[in-house]
Amino acid sequence: MSEGKDLTIEGIFSSKGRVKILKAIFTHGEINISQLIKVTGLNYRVVSKHLEYLKSVGIIEELSIGRVKIYRPNWLNPHTRIIDEFIRLIESS
Repeated sequence: MSEGKDLTIEGIFSSKGRVKILKAIFTHGEINISQLIKVTGLNYRVVSKHLEYLKSVGIIEELSIGRVKIYRPNWLNPHTRIIDEFIRLIESS
């Protein structure tokens, strides 16, 4: 699951930018980096950095469809479901 990085609460929710990316991925289900940039208002470098972390800890997965990379939750990771429930709970309050 983790490829050299530790899965911690602090790591997952370490910045507003990362939280925006998580919310966008969980809300849309599947999204490409251009859409993430548009939805979050963050620049390419920042989005790319956060995606790399989230992939490295197994929270999201990357699919390549031709030249387009799609990001989606990694539902095989039990932590992903907990994060999804947490985001839904907080957003519905």
